[in-house]
Amino acid sequence: MKQAQPLPGYLVRRYHGWKATDYHDNKSWYRRLSAEGQHPRAMVISCCDSRVHVTSVFRADQGEFFVHRNIANLVPPHAPDAECHGTAAAVEYAVCALKVAHLIVLGHSGCGGVSGCHDMCMGRAPELEAPSSFVGRWIGILRPGFERVKHISDDAERRRALEKEAVLQSLHNLMTFPFVAGAVAQGDLSLHGLWYDIGEGVLEAYDADTGGYMPV
Repeated sequence: MKQAQPLPGYLVRRYHGWKATDYHDNKSWYRRLSAEGQHPRAMVISCCDSRVHVTSVFRADQGEFFVHRNIANLVPPHAPDAECHGTAAAVEYAVCALKVAHLIVLGHSGCGGVSGCHDMCMGRAPELEAPSSFVGRWIGILRPGFERVKHISDDAERRRALEKEAVLQSLHNLMTFPFVAGAVAQGDLSLHGLWYDIGEGVLEAYDADTGGYMPV
């Protein structure tokens, strides 16, 4: 692994600062987490976007959330083949091993992955159509969502609507997993769809009864 390089200096300094303050002041808590293992109450599937800080939004402590991040907070449909499925594996572990009570899909404003899917579906991003594009194949999961919003005439409004459709598409795909559908049917698991406006700090939740999003 000759390609691996030493950590950047600013990360080393931040680590030592954390070890001397936060860790030092809460040493017994960290040791308890290590000894007892994790028992998260919820799994959160969010975007890789560096501006989406899930634990800060909910003021969550260590060990409270099982967090999985990927481009555009997408969940692929159930596909029991011999391929590698990182998101599916995380969902399986959370539901079957950790027995989380809640599974949250968190979308957000200005999502680059969703915007890429939008442009790809509009024929504006041929590089994402290339078979060699990992990003293009991944965000293709959202194509059904684009079909539901393509009638919107305003470009910005269409993109924002697609961000919210990404959450709904993931919720739909989650229910194709037998262990998720079974846990929901048994009342052991609840699914939740959220959309977060980064600039305004507004969090909206999908309401299945109204078929729309409402501020939390």
